[in-house]
Amino acid sequence: MRSRYRLGRRFGWLWGAYGTSALGTWLAFGAFPLIAVQVLHAGPAEVAALSSVGAAVGAVVAVPLGPWVEFRRKRPVLIGMDLVRCAALLTIPAAFALGVLTFLQLLLVSFVVAAADISFRAASGAYLKALLPAEHLLVANARFESTAWTTTIVGPPLGGVAIGLLGPVATVLADAVSYLLSALGIRAAGGHEPSPERRADTRMRAGDLLDGWRYILADTTLRPLFFNTALFNALVMAAQPLLAVLMLGPLGFAPWQYGLAFAAPSIGGLLGSRLARPLVTRFGGHRVLVASGAARALWPVGLAFLGPGAGGLLLVIGVEFGLIFCCGVFNPVYATCRLERTATDRVTRTLSAWAVTTKASTALLTALWGVLGALLGPRTAIGLAGVLLLATPLLLPRRAGVLPSEPRTEPAQSGG
Repeated sequence: MRSRYRLGRRFGWLWGAYGTSALGTWLAFGAFPLIAVQVLHAGPAEVAALSSVGAAVGAVVAVPLGPWVEFRRKRPVLIGMDLVRCAALLTIPAAFALGVLTFLQLLLVSFVVAAADISFRAASGAYLKALLPAEHLLVANARFESTAWTTTIVGPPLGGVAIGLLGPVATVLADAVSYLLSALGIRAAGGHEPSPERRADTRMRAGDLLDGWRYILADTTLRPLFFNTALFNALVMAAQPLLAVLMLGPLGFAPWQYGLAFAAPSIGGLLGSRLARPLVTRFGGHRVLVASGAARALWPVGLAFLGPGAGGLLLVIGVEFGLIFCCGVFNPVYATCRLERTATDRVTRTLSAWAVTTKASTALLTALWGVLGALLGPRTAIGLAGVLLLATPLLLPRRAGVLPSEPRTEPAQSGG
């Protein structure tokens, strides 16, 4: 049975590259705000712009990249996006060493990295679908999910030590090196990748920019899943800055307690991702998708009842563990469903549109919840996000769609 899920050398290199870059990202977690505050003496508005405006502009920049990447071989694109992120991040330690680092440079680098992230994720989904047979996609996505949560557990503590000893710029350098190693790993995967079929007219038209969204909205399974994941992710992320304000401010938690409250529950994501395939085998993909998608929405409202002391810390850890465990089950099943439902010649545009929407909606709701937190107080705003999350299961697909061996390639006439 074990040999059945050996996914091959090329997947092994891709998996290793993913793990390396993910670890680098978590090592540098929070480095940009720290550099802005400690090195450049930036104020709260500038720090907020790094996370919200940077991600939003990066998403806008990524919009034309989806159609452009679709008609190119994906492995060179993956290598190129890794090298772009590496080069962009390397400018920060270089400028710091020369004494010319500015906030504008941090902001520009955040734009470039956000756009390259979206393009890399879209291309990697298309590459994975071409690399593996459909029956192995869930196994592969579960391994990616396990790796993501493992690096979430390991990376921030190591990054914190590195920041304490060497400063935040050193972790940015480590992140840049991780992208270089990822590029080398993907290049080492080798293998032949056929060139995508190109249409007769290869010039990009304005309509091509919306092609991914057209495809999603035309599919009865992808459409509700798209709205569910975009709204869920945005509401969860929008509450995080307010939770930090509440815990580190009025409730008086120490920074190490705040870090522990979010690092320890990541073990739930690792456990959930390991259970995803056995659960799908027993109950079926659609049931697991809906059950885990509904269960993950039940937890965040509990954060509105957060209090001080050990009881409050245990409450956060318990809520986050339950949330992350359910996400660990849901994410690989949803990622697999999305790949199965998407025609091969539409994967990059679809995933790019999905990622752009997720990043933009997260940036928008984070800014909105910042205003609500100022008007209503952080606890009330956190509770409001939790209540709205309870409605997100209504957007999950109500029935399992029929999965042909290759879904239709033209849900809407868009010239793509």
